[in-house]
Amino acid sequence: MKSKQLTKAEEQLMKILWQLELCTVKEIIAELPSPKPAYNTVSTIVRILEDKKFVSHQPFGKGYKYFPLIKKETYSNQSLHKLMDGYFGGSFKSMVSFFVEKNDISLQEMESILKEINNKESKN
Repeated sequence: MKSKQLTKAEEQLMKILWQLELCTVKEIIAELPSPKPAYNTVSTIVRILEDKKFVSHQPFGKGYKYFPLIKKETYSNQSLHKLMDGYFGGSFKSMVSFFVEKNDISLQEMESILKEINNKESKN
């Protein structure tokens, strides 16, 4: 399934939905920083997320509780691949090199990353 990309506002709400797992629009608003957006604004974005098949709902009193249909890890992985394909010609090595150069990663940080990769490979 080719995933649709989220806007910044949609992604902000998805992060809250991933964290809370099941919530109302009011509960989403409570997690947002001030100034709080209007209820109708958040409700509209949640409906857009439903149209994009990122979110679904279940009845709750006179309203609904919303929950994510796609896991955060799945979306993160798809976004990372889109970034890698779009800016680094699909090369993971080029992407990592870019971040190492631009972010001045220390030798200790690089060793930590390599250890984590090796640990994941040994578990597979």
